[in-house]
Amino acid sequence: MPSPTTDPVATRRVSLLTLGCARNEVDSEELAGRLAAGGWELAAEPEDSDVVVVNTCGFVESAKKDSVDTLLAASDTGKKVVAVGCMAERYGNELAENLPEADAVLGFDHYADLSDRLDDIVAGRKIESHTPSDRRKLLPISPVQRPTAAETVEVPGHAQHGWGPRVLRTRLDTSPVAALKIASGCDRRCSFCAIPSFRGSFVSRQPDEIVAEAMWLAENGVKELFLVSENSTSYGKDFGRDGARALELLLPRLAAVPGIERVRVSYLQPAETRPGLVKAIATTPGVADYFDLSFQHSSETVLRRMRRFGSTDSFLALCDQIREYSPNAGIRTNVIVGFPGETEEDVAELERFLTGARLDAVGVFGYSDEDGTEAETFEGKLDETVVAERVSRISALVEELTSQRAEDRIGDFVDVLIEQAEDGEDPIGRAAHQAPEVDGECVLIETDDLPSLAVGDFVRCEVVDSEGVDLIVRPAPPEADR
Repeated sequence: MPSPTTDPVATRRVSLLTLGCARNEVDSEELAGRLAAGGWELAAEPEDSDVVVVNTCGFVESAKKDSVDTLLAASDTGKKVVAVGCMAERYGNELAENLPEADAVLGFDHYADLSDRLDDIVAGRKIESHTPSDRRKLLPISPVQRPTAAETVEVPGHAQHGWGPRVLRTRLDTSPVAALKIASGCDRRCSFCAIPSFRGSFVSRQPDEIVAEAMWLAENGVKELFLVSENSTSYGKDFGRDGARALELLLPRLAAVPGIERVRVSYLQPAETRPGLVKAIATTPGVADYFDLSFQHSSETVLRRMRRFGSTDSFLALCDQIREYSPNAGIRTNVIVGFPGETEEDVAELERFLTGARLDAVGVFGYSDEDGTEAETFEGKLDETVVAERVSRISALVEELTSQRAEDRIGDFVDVLIEQAEDGEDPIGRAAHQAPEVDGECVLIETDDLPSLAVGDFVRCEVVDSEGVDLIVRPAPPEADR
């Protein structure tokens, strides 16, 4: 009989390292829930575990490099290392061949029995590496046929089937904000994006299941829900005729969950953002008047080559529509410059949009080829120096415009969720127009009557200054304007 120090069952400790977006964070907490249900103990540090599971990101080249570097660093601990997540799903056995430091490269189809697979790895049993395939082919072409079919297909973040009322998730931090996945996959065919090929076709989670998970998160100390998916504006499209307003109907249900004080929606496609959804996000009590809109560009010529829709004028009209409901609504986006065929006139059109839109935050990215995408085959590729120059040019404009937008908020009142409150330091939090990590923060300055604040508190504040996109705020008196 093996001794306790060598018996794999007696040393079942695992740590999870997560890279990439908030969707990956949800997937990691689902994996943590699966492993805990399988008898694994979660370790905070890789050095204290038997197996290190790295949830990789495979979206852009820099993210792939970060994933590889993290896998190599995990291997340096001397522990068993397993790659999961988007990069593992996308490259599978190719990644395994080029990264022998990883003891296994597992795809989404391994998630359901991950506990058993880690037992195999600790015991020294060889696991065949994942072989990638186009996951869009796993679900029916017709969206309304997908919810039932998804019960037999491994879709990360949709693990509740067969678990009844139990939420298959274990929190990996104590933050008062948590991502909540409402859907997975994408049916769009943007020419620069490979995500649908390894994340699969779009499929919504059922509203009752989402609300149940929201209640569980609230019971575990969450105050703000961050709704995530690859395309939130498509939520409910696979519910049939009753799905057109599914997100509009879901939002007030989530906002009414006891303990939840703010609900934030992310990943909206401008071409699919209907007036009813705009109104629901901008006016529903408890829902942040925050619009994370994936514009990507505003030149019609570039957008068509991206296989997207819209224009500078239509995008500006959407921003105006939002601000008719909520003048202080937060709007953020990402843009890609240097796309194949982009001209100086196209860049000028993008500048016209950015100048007129008064956005709160903008991520600027230079185009680079992505494996297996349509754009990889396009003619008209720009020299890297030209792309870099345009990134610098647009970034400088964005920095100026978003700083001005923050200055415009001086004198406004905002509700700040406290996320850092350490002795001797100014408390730090976020207002409704600021999403976690990407949109700036609020710094509370000390006053004689500054209340004792803790992480998770909501504080009504007045904006007194700004630094870039960050706001300097102070607690407002009880009679402050709401």
